[in-house]
Amino acid sequence: MNIQDENIHMKIQPRSQLDKLLDRGFIWLTQFFAFAIAGVLLWIAFQVGAQGIPAMREFGLGFLANSAWNPVKSDYGVLPQIYGTLVSSFIGLLIAVPIGVGTAVLLSENFLPSKVKTVMVFLVELLAAIPSVVYGIWGIFVLVPILTNFGKWLHGILGWVPIFSSPPTGPGMLAAGVILAIMTLPIITAISRDALISVPPSLRQAAFGLGATRWETILKVLIPAAFSGIVSAVMLALGRAMGETMAVTMLIGNANKINASVFAPANSIASLLANQFAEADGLQISALMYAALVLFFLTLIVNIIAELIVLRVKRI
Repeated sequence: MNIQDENIHMKIQPRSQLDKLLDRGFIWLTQFFAFAIAGVLLWIAFQVGAQGIPAMREFGLGFLANSAWNPVKSDYGVLPQIYGTLVSSFIGLLIAVPIGVGTAVLLSENFLPSKVKTVMVFLVELLAAIPSVVYGIWGIFVLVPILTNFGKWLHGILGWVPIFSSPPTGPGMLAAGVILAIMTLPIITAISRDALISVPPSLRQAAFGLGATRWETILKVLIPAAFSGIVSAVMLALGRAMGETMAVTMLIGNANKINASVFAPANSIASLLANQFAEADGLQISALMYAALVLFFLTLIVNIIAELIVLRVKRI
């Protein structure tokens, strides 16, 4: 054995029992935190579901198809709220996804000087720090008047189309959708940008080497490669939109009815809970808990669908 082999043998020492114990402790700790997250989720679902059992026994699945919400007659249903939750969230994503992904592409590629890019990243992230009640106040005094004037013009031209059939009178579905788009934009932009940045540079170089233009590389290589991250961003944004309370409550109009027009007032499950929980008692509290459980499962179903989409794309 030469001197070099002896030095290597001296450097490689067996691990002590303390190091092994620390490693096992770290693994146990991370496993505990992982199971704790799942446990908290199940605990919340159990508590909400337990409080909603009286309403489940009283109304059953008819609660999902009933449009009435009458505390005086103890008649409850959340069909208009489910409709308002899904439609307002869809309107928000319809506006936010193309803008957010486009902004992510702008901030992840070398379209801007580094100093300008840094400022824009800061401003986008700053949108996420604004309290929802501030969005709601801004929406009432700025967004609603703008949309009302625009809606009157659009209603005059396309009033025969069902989604523009009613004249705007103030707060409504469209105002709630637009404010949700603004509120979810930072989530989509930030996560999509991280997904695009994490794409290996070799993919860009290979596309350029094959003669692809810059936009062909972005649209046909980078975005498909980062698709799973972009879908995750959209799903997180959808979860935020479906559960948003204060801003939507201030702008959606809080009308428990279904109307095809986006200018008409509507309601959402989160807004229903915020408006009525403080004064509720008896069966009404149980009905509100049942509605909260419905929102919980709606979010769960949306996330399951997103995971299936990602898995399907990965197989392709």
